Amino acid sequence: MVLADLGRKITTALHSLSKATIINEEVLDAMLKEICTALLEADCNIRLVKSLRENVKAVIDFDEMAGGLNKRRMIQSAGFKELVKLVDSGVKPYQPVKGRPNVIMFVGLQGSGKTTSCTKLAYYYQKKNWKSCLVCADTFRAGAYDQIKQNATKARIPFYGSYTEVDPVVIAQEGVEMFKKEGFEFIIVDTSGRHKQEESLFEEMLQVANAVNPDNIIFVMDATIGQACEAQSRAFKEKVNVGSVIITKLDGHAKGGGALSAVAATKSPIIFIGTGEHIDDLEPFKTKPFISKLLGMGDIEGLIDKVNELKLDDNEELLEKIKHGQFTIRDMYEQFQNIMKMGPFSQIMSMIPGFSQDFMTKGSEQESMARIKKLMTMMDSMCDGELDHREGAKLFSKENSRVIRVARGSGVTEREVKDLISQYTKFAAVVKKMGGIKGLFKSGDVTKNVNPTQMARLNQQMARMIDPRMLQQMGGMNGLQSMMRQLQQGGMSGLQNMMGGNK
Repeated sequence: MVLADLGRKITTALHSLSKATIINEEVLDAMLKEICTALLEADCNIRLVKSLRENVKAVIDFDEMAGGLNKRRMIQSAGFKELVKLVDSGVKPYQPVKGRPNVIMFVGLQGSGKTTSCTKLAYYYQKKNWKSCLVCADTFRAGAYDQIKQNATKARIPFYGSYTEVDPVVIAQEGVEMFKKEGFEFIIVDTSGRHKQEESLFEEMLQVANAVNPDNIIFVMDATIGQACEAQSRAFKEKVNVGSVIITKLDGHAKGGGALSAVAATKSPIIFIGTGEHIDDLEPFKTKPFISKLLGMGDIEGLIDKVNELKLDDNEELLEKIKHGQFTIRDMYEQFQNIMKMGPFSQIMSMIPGFSQDFMTKGSEQESMARIKKLMTMMDSMCDGELDHREGAKLFSKENSRVIRVARGSGVTEREVKDLISQYTKFAAVVKKMGGIKGLFKSGDVTKNVNPTQMARLNQQMARMIDPRMLQQMGGMNGLQSMMRQLQQGGMSGLQNMMGGNK
């Protein structure tokens, strides 16, 4: 059972309270039985599952509780808190410091996804404007340096390694010293793995650790081994000072729940989880947001972080245009660029309340990204006058020769160019509606003093644009309105950011 299945089963169990006419001990037991069965099927440790059950029951006192809604909320809240405790180590992980070298050493068994995770983490920090780099000190596995070289080159991450030097300690020391001199802030050292825990592996890890004196040692763990993660985590922690854990292959395996709870039991803070093969398939692990996403409750905080990464702070020009109901084809192009930067669609969608973690399959996700790239290719074939024209759609409808030229330039049919213009027209109509609604942009801030009636009209306009199947997944109009409200209340002006500006 994959984690998304686990989330659905637990959500169903928690929602069973809403259907119950009377909330009593019998209803609580039935709910806990469903949750515990789901956790055991996901390979969670029976001792931890038993503890969860006992802790929830200990918190709930039916004699002292008020009736109805209060009982439901208290039971659901207690269940959520215990699920959080199940995967929370309670230990704060190392926080890298900007402006100085942070040496991060990776350890783990061969085949756990260690080398791939090194590149993913370097890329993650590079996107956040850290000077990150890679050192390949794995001389045991044939092809390890080639793999780092290929991954790093593709992601444009500086790297260091050697085809001739056989001593991993020498390579690690030379690489770290070189990158420190060059002012790098995030220096990742990849070390050798073995097929099993051997003295030679631990001895080599100790030697490399002593040579480079890492600020943090990250243990990479394969989620497919489930509860066995606990024994491996302990073995590595006894030999080297493991500061945090990355769990890989969490994108659809039955033992994921067991891996998460087992590692947490060793008091090793999980910092990232690998959710796929692509360089973007690495998610920061924060316990409460993770459980929220698992249960389909979304992760607004994470969504806002993603939006903030786009650095839209200075994009006041677009906000001004929206205020006056203006939206050009170039503006749409730039919004597509922002979507591409945000990372995998399924990751973003799962952050929005009401969307399950597996809302978008890998196939449809790739199709969506390919479609956006195709649309952008068509826009690349347009001239500045077409991209910046305030009435771009009218320009193309009046002069079909423009459609023909763009189709030829981008290698698509005229029908596809017309479809793009049609999509732009719909997009621009919503933007103009937002700008045209009197009072929606009071004091230049989208999220303050919004007239509820006018916002309801905007929601209806958006609902007409959204694919009916997607709207149904969101819970219909109520779900859409709830999502919009949560985006507005998400700590910063979430909706404003989503539309491309942040004052």
